[in-house]
Amino acid sequence: MTPDGAITRLIELHSGATGAMRRALDRFARTGTPPTEEERAAFCYPELRATWTRPPHGPQPFTRRAWAKFQSPGTYATTVTQPEAFAPYLLEQLRPLVEEFGATLSVEVGTQGIPYPYVLDGTEAAGGEVAPAEIARHFPIPMLSAIGDEVADGTWEFRDGEPRPLALFDAARVDYSLRRLVHYTGTDWRAVQPWILLTNYQRYVDQFVRLGLAALAQPDGPYGALALPGGGVVRRGDDPDAAAQLVAEAPWQRHQMPAYHLLRDGQEAGCGGGVGAADGLTIVNIGVGPSNAKNITDHLAVLRPHCWLMVGHCGGLRQSQAIGDYVLAHGYLRRDRILDDLVPPEVPVPALAEVQVALQEAAAQVTGERGDALKRRLRTGTVVTYDDRNWELRWSQERRRINLSRAIAVDMESGTLATQGYRLRVPYGALLCVSDKPLHGEIKLPGAASAFYQRAVGEHLAIGIATFELLRGQLAALHSRKLRSFDEPPFR
Repeated sequence: MTPDGAITRLIELHSGATGAMRRALDRFARTGTPPTEEERAAFCYPELRATWTRPPHGPQPFTRRAWAKFQSPGTYATTVTQPEAFAPYLLEQLRPLVEEFGATLSVEVGTQGIPYPYVLDGTEAAGGEVAPAEIARHFPIPMLSAIGDEVADGTWEFRDGEPRPLALFDAARVDYSLRRLVHYTGTDWRAVQPWILLTNYQRYVDQFVRLGLAALAQPDGPYGALALPGGGVVRRGDDPDAAAQLVAEAPWQRHQMPAYHLLRDGQEAGCGGGVGAADGLTIVNIGVGPSNAKNITDHLAVLRPHCWLMVGHCGGLRQSQAIGDYVLAHGYLRRDRILDDLVPPEVPVPALAEVQVALQEAAAQVTGERGDALKRRLRTGTVVTYDDRNWELRWSQERRRINLSRAIAVDMESGTLATQGYRLRVPYGALLCVSDKPLHGEIKLPGAASAFYQRAVGEHLAIGIATFELLRGQLAALHSRKLRSFDEPPFR
């Protein structure tokens, strides 16, 4: 079976399973007739398998690529959901496995049931007036025992006679996160782009929208649409007043972490071009704190983005810093605690050279400053990430640890986002802007804060976007071996 043939078969089986379940749900709601055992057996995700046998003679396959490669001979498998949307990503993984390693592919109906809420599009009522508990007696439901990150966290155990994991996330885990993304961001998961800006201030989102509308006003610009919370879409060529009204009416306040998506020209606004084919920008206001940071990245990771960057504010810890200076994080003192059981604090979370260099170069391009002039405004160092916004009240206890770490800034998200990127194999970085200096009497007051925001947000956001422009041409280096374990699944 060819990679293209495997995708076609995955789409056929997934479409058949979800279609059969929708019909059975409709019948159950109308007549009370539950599905038969034979029908229930069809309500399953398709399973994709790749088998590689080491050549008995000649050179072993070798590639410096960090993904789409086998660590050892054997059979690898994963269940797949939404194969049509994920087709570009799947083909990107499968073609090298077949062409370079000679892998054989197969697709069959799996044994993992599709939970019935995942076949509904969000506007359909599951069973009408039928109680959910009654539906759960006859249809597969989401089971937390079947959803986990054992592969990503390195706790998966190999058993003789069973296939190895082909991907970090199986279908049930992906479907769970796709629905969570819609819930938290207020947008279709298909609109999420692979270059993701994460921020903790709505002002960055407002500036992103202004930049997006300006980009759409360019007849020959690279972007074609701006997807909004609530489902609204502004397209190139739309009347400016109508576009501004649509943006103003977007119900972003209803969603915990609203997101906006700037789609490249040629992408469809409702689907984002397919996972692996999209190349636009997303911004998410994740709010404040490590819990939100972990939450949203747990779900964004299933879309296998190219990079996420934190662009937010921080407290400067050095006398030499000034309000509005930038901090390029090259290390993290993790006091957020939320990931300590998954990635122990003694495990180093490295800075990624490709991201660091791109961030510094983007800062030079946007500010017009280089050398010593740029160094006066952009400082590289360790960032402390806390789970306690009022960490200052424990300064006497925290002082020695901060001093030993040589930290230059403090925030509540960057260390969590970097650790999540390391854990879930998504390239990451953080460029923060000093908004106050709590150790030197320059605290954040309403008047000063407003003036700072007005001046700093536009430039800061422009640096983040310019960073992605630089990284677009470096995907092979960006998805490097630095984030891969020695028993990594073949898929990126």
